[in-house]
Amino acid sequence: ECPRINSGANDSVMYFCNSSRQHKPVGCIFGMSKKNYTGIIYSTDPDFQYQSDQQAEIQTLSPAQQALKVWLDRVSGGKTVTAIRGFAGTDTDLGNLAKQLKTACGTGGSAKDGDILIQGDHRDKVMVWLTGKGYKAKKAGG
Repeated sequence: ECPRINSGANDSVMYFCNSSRQHKPVGCIFGMSKKNYTGIIYSTDPDFQYQSDQQAEIQTLSPAQQALKVWLDRVSGGKTVTAIRGFAGTDTDLGNLAKQLKTACGTGGSAKDGDILIQGDHRDKVMVWLTGKGYKAKKAGG
């Protein structure tokens, strides 16, 4: 059973649930994902607005506004990777850019945490490809 909270304003009632969610409380809103909302699961206040846990996703900047830096890094095992850092945008757009770069270089790689890693030393190919697509890119590091 979820505890009942009286807000005092307009005699509205809210139910708060922080249990293991093994049960469906009476005031539970079905069809809405519980993980997106904090604490409050039901309110009789007609003006109540749910607060979402998720932050708004960043909009992807245009290629001309991106300030990318192309690095040459060494990872475990002594392998060399070309790292592209400084991408400002959504994870989906980062993945799409990584896929295009991997295809252009003919090699594998990954995209995570705002960085793109391309296997091998492909700084020159990456620089030519990025500047050809209108990105502002600089070589950085050693």
